[in-house]
Amino acid sequence: MRLGVLDVGSNTVHLLLLDVYPGSQPVPYASHKTDLRLVRYLDAAGNISPEGRDALTAFVTEARDFAAENDAEDLLAFATSAIREAGNGDAVLEHVQSHSGVNLIEISGDQEAAVTFSAVRRWFGWSAGRILDLDIGGGSFEMAIGDNGLPAAAVSVPLGAARLTRRLIHGEAALPSETKRLRQHVAKVLAPAVETIGAVGVPTLTAGTSKSFRSLARICGAAPKGEGPYVPRPMHLEDLRLWTRRMEAMTATERAELPGVSVNRAAQMLAAGIVAESAMSMLGVETVQICPWALREGVILRRLDRLHVDPDVVLNRPSEITGKAV
Repeated sequence: MRLGVLDVGSNTVHLLLLDVYPGSQPVPYASHKTDLRLVRYLDAAGNISPEGRDALTAFVTEARDFAAENDAEDLLAFATSAIREAGNGDAVLEHVQSHSGVNLIEISGDQEAAVTFSAVRRWFGWSAGRILDLDIGGGSFEMAIGDNGLPAAAVSVPLGAARLTRRLIHGEAALPSETKRLRQHVAKVLAPAVETIGAVGVPTLTAGTSKSFRSLARICGAAPKGEGPYVPRPMHLEDLRLWTRRMEAMTATERAELPGVSVNRAAQMLAAGIVAESAMSMLGVETVQICPWALREGVILRRLDRLHVDPDVVLNRPSEITGKAV
């Protein structure tokens, strides 16, 4: 079947179409997205402005039509921190549904962390042992850890790169006082979350998901996207520390010239670097392996798991050992 997945994030609204079947990889058939950056439409009270609401509704309608034109049989649509943390998030969701017919499901931060973790587990497999996943979004930062398909602990904190940049950095280049305040704020907010994650134990493998981690890894020397998804892309804390310090002295325009950094995300890369560096340092992680699968793939894989289970086959098949139904 052809499946559509619409992800409304703080930076990007992204529709992915995939041809899927039991056991298949979630490989894209087509993609349609826009850098809407919903966080720029937040007012002083934390509400999404009418302009932002209408821009989101217009693109969701466009995405719905794109999915229909490309024969999508089903559309899964969800929204993350930009909507769930807006004061008028419910009203925005109602407006989108009434004008486009698309029901955007609001995912909690903990759910986002858990679903992303499940995608990372599928990518690296059981041989990876205990996995810790770190994911920097535009509005929030998720961490999840566990030995199984679902995490033993999953947390979300309001340390998204776009959110921090908007609140704490006010110019083309960060002032030393702004950088200091940013680092202090990140460390303070991270502390209880790190304690929760650390209580589970030491990870065998630490993964980094999201565009921010991919860009940071590229800055630190990881292979470019063109070399394909199967090339290992490690990012070492030592390199990240060096480049984060360098980015502190750069303007947003200068950061846009770094490998793997787009013009639209250049301003927030310093905040992303500080969050990643702080989390790795506080958790005692020296190396992160970049994973190409994240929340969207997790949603797709869970949908496929539910769609293709035949209870008569799975629950009532005779045991090869006892001959009784299992």
